[in-house]
Amino acid sequence: MLPDDLPGSADAVVVGGGTVGAWCAYFLRRSGLDRVILLEKRTLGQGASSRAAGIVRTQGGTSWAVRLGEWSRRFYLGQREELGVDSGFTPQGYLLPCFTEDDVAAARDRMAMQNSLGLSVRWLEPDEVDRLNPTLAPGLTRGGTFCAEDGYLTPPRNVTAYAVALAVTGVAVREHTAFTGLVTRGDRVTGLETSRGRVSSPLVVLTGGPELAEVGRVAGVRIPAGGVRHQVAVTEPHPDLDPSRLPMVFDLAAGLYWRPEEKGLLFGMSNPDERPGPAARVDEEYLARMRERLAELVPVTRGLGLRRVWAATIDYTPDHLPIIGPAPASGLTVASAGGAGMMWGPAVARAAADVALTGRSEVVDTGSLGLDRFDDQGHSRLATDPIALPFPADAPQVADELTIS
Repeated sequence: MLPDDLPGSADAVVVGGGTVGAWCAYFLRRSGLDRVILLEKRTLGQGASSRAAGIVRTQGGTSWAVRLGEWSRRFYLGQREELGVDSGFTPQGYLLPCFTEDDVAAARDRMAMQNSLGLSVRWLEPDEVDRLNPTLAPGLTRGGTFCAEDGYLTPPRNVTAYAVALAVTGVAVREHTAFTGLVTRGDRVTGLETSRGRVSSPLVVLTGGPELAEVGRVAGVRIPAGGVRHQVAVTEPHPDLDPSRLPMVFDLAAGLYWRPEEKGLLFGMSNPDERPGPAARVDEEYLARMRERLAELVPVTRGLGLRRVWAATIDYTPDHLPIIGPAPASGLTVASAGGAGMMWGPAVARAAADVALTGRSEVVDTGSLGLDRFDDQGHSRLATDPIALPFPADAPQVADELTIS
């Protein structure tokens, strides 16, 4: 049972007990800070972290995405040696099929960029795609890119892993403790207010996933991040869905992905036309639409029953890129994985810890990933990452819809 007392001071305080916040607190502690506090208004992993699909893809559409994905993948692979537990990362291979000539041109350009950064991504001709993935309806693609090192993890196991990491390193975790305000002197952070009292600290890191905009508002900082419904389902088992016949696949045009799960198929989707905001109920109509698309591509799934279906609110940013950087008040850092918490979370967390401590990170160049890339309307000066779920592009408008309780 976690202690009830809230320390009155700390070297750093992290707000948010999801994947980014928890791993950030761990990295701050490992970097040498003696007193690190993690605040979570509910319980660790109660938000999107435990409801994710667990995809870890290095085949990003930008150099930032590639570096964040690869750093996270390597971190997951080294967890057991470092912590004695791990997040259950399973290398499965990831296929991004192409259905048009424009898809092919874009994919080959991305592959050249990915290979230049050291990824083992290769091009598959249409017949190679069909041989690699015999569950896919034959003759549909014009080829695709494939990385055998991409994989997936088990989200609840990831929550367990970071809970263990926090415990063994001595991070003071305080659940059921809400962040209620920032304390400053001039333009410098000196602490923060919580539902259980004030904590003095020169460093504060704000996370919060889909509620990050509201967390920022409490701190007096406008953060153009939003929340939107994401749905995941798992089919009943079928012999043709054995993992040996089933690489992970992302149908970019439909915003539909799938991977093996429990001898069946896990598939996930987000509706780009849906109004942003908190959502935890399944949209049956959109689920049926995506099931039909899945059945066209993976015929064996037609008529299969569903073992589990769930929906969760996950975060996104207008350009589908993470936010890692300082806020206007000195000592305040903001971190968001932009909807890729499992895929980029550890790397974003490490980079945010580095930025909080030194202003820079070797994980990824964060110079362009801060809040200053957004204008007053929340529009980014960066090009949108093309390999992402089709989230809406109007995140700044959702800030007033998310509430902290």
